[in-house]
Amino acid sequence: MMRLLVFLISFLTISITSAQTLDAIRAPLASKSLLLDITIVNNSKLVAVGERGHIVLSTDGEQWQQAQVPVQVTLTAVYFTNENNGWAVGHDATILSTNDGGLTWQLQQHLPQVEKPLLDVLFTDDQNGIAIGAYGLFYRTNDGGEHWVVEYHNEFLFPEDQAYLQELKLQDEKAYLDEQSSILPHFNRVVADGRTLYLAGEIGLIAKSNDFGVNWQKLDEIYPGSFYDINRTQEGNLLVVGLRGHIFRSLRNGTPWQESDSQVTALLSAIVLTDDDRIFVLGNNGVLLESRDDGSTFTKHIQKDGKPLIAGVWFNNKIIAVSDVGIKTINVTK
Repeated sequence: MMRLLVFLISFLTISITSAQTLDAIRAPLASKSLLLDITIVNNSKLVAVGERGHIVLSTDGEQWQQAQVPVQVTLTAVYFTNENNGWAVGHDATILSTNDGGLTWQLQQHLPQVEKPLLDVLFTDDQNGIAIGAYGLFYRTNDGGEHWVVEYHNEFLFPEDQAYLQELKLQDEKAYLDEQSSILPHFNRVVADGRTLYLAGEIGLIAKSNDFGVNWQKLDEIYPGSFYDINRTQEGNLLVVGLRGHIFRSLRNGTPWQESDSQVTALLSAIVLTDDDRIFVLGNNGVLLESRDDGSTFTKHIQKDGKPLIAGVWFNNKIIAVSDVGIKTINVTK
């Protein structure tokens, strides 16, 4: 496996840039605005993030409280390691942290000059984390986010692109750095499966890492379009979802990927696992798919309003989803 090419750029390793930011505006309808991710904290609280720096919290999925946030950029993903410590990421390579369960947030990184969004964040503990995003954007911290270091994972490039970059580096260092920052595919989602990480992204990208993302093994292409979520099912199989209704499943015994018929052509954005062994897949156009056989087959439950279901969690026997109209609660019968 090719060793990771890591380039440490000093001005990207600082905790916070000198760029000025504005606090998120306190909005009574923040929970009804565009929200892009949601997570469960300590099995008792929900935290969702979205446009204009909105972060909202709830203990019942019905009443929502807006958090104090020091930015107005769109936030795309949120992750907690325990009931107190969490991180959120978003546009302008922004990274926020909280140590009070999400009530207040502090700015760790804001890089408008990068002009790229971060799309997901993952921590193994309170110190070690990674944040990923568009055009191969990848940052790592080993001190809880006080410092974030940029990494370039050129092992995801095709051999001809790797050769092109090496030649360009010899000819023009500045052009090389500019090209390197835009040639990689989008990294859309990273999840932990025990000690293994799985990464899903653009151009059919599925990869795994056994050393917390230092090195990656790119899996064989099964579809040339983008994937947006990947997860291990309750029975231990691997499920990935993406563009045009594509769902693929790989059995834990190592059999090749098999496509499951979704019966839709909408973008599928998220996988929700329940505590009663069901799997739901959320998507655009109000698409809600249900599987009772570990992802082998799916039944459609199209939501009447047709709003996109961007992400979701299973909470108190309901799906709590986020959409372009904020929080959506979906009751599904057993």
